[in-house]
Amino acid sequence: MRVISGTCKGRPLKSVSGNQTRPTTDKVKESIFNMIGPYFEGGHGLDLFAGSGGLGIEALSRGFEHVIFVDRDNKAFQTIRTNIGLCGFEECSEVYKNDAERALRAVVKREIAFDGIFLDPPYKKQQLTKILSSISKHNLLNENGYIVCEHSSDIILPREIDGLKMIRNETYGLIGVSIYTLAKTLMEGKD
Repeated sequence: MRVISGTCKGRPLKSVSGNQTRPTTDKVKESIFNMIGPYFEGGHGLDLFAGSGGLGIEALSRGFEHVIFVDRDNKAFQTIRTNIGLCGFEECSEVYKNDAERALRAVVKREIAFDGIFLDPPYKKQQLTKILSSISKHNLLNENGYIVCEHSSDIILPREIDGLKMIRNETYGLIGVSIYTLAKTLMEGKD
């Protein structure tokens, strides 16, 4: 596992020990960032269910200015901190050991909105629809932002949910990737 592109291109990253966490493959990570970027001029990200932190670190390497990483697993929490250190991203990162719902409530209180939100929950405990709805209801996505959902390829997410619209859905073997943006942003772009 490594950083694919940007300022830390080629930097190896540690994966979380054990079989509780499944890191995003390099191929899928490259595809995700080709769909939403591939590079950025600033921006704030949220890597929920961060695992090893690979998606958020890739966003930082490609130009995001700040990313909040959240995972409730202690091994994942330690691995994220290690990987952030390996890349020298300590100053532009926050890492929290918390579950997704509590983390979202904390973000709402801070009145933060994001340009990129990465959701890669455990496949057996999919709660993506509920989380997407919460993100939308609490205005956590900036006007031109994206939500990237990684899920099992047999999961079919709704095309629209609470003001969010799916703009891409791709399958890579057993992995599915669905990308959402604000529906109103798409409507304004048609004018």
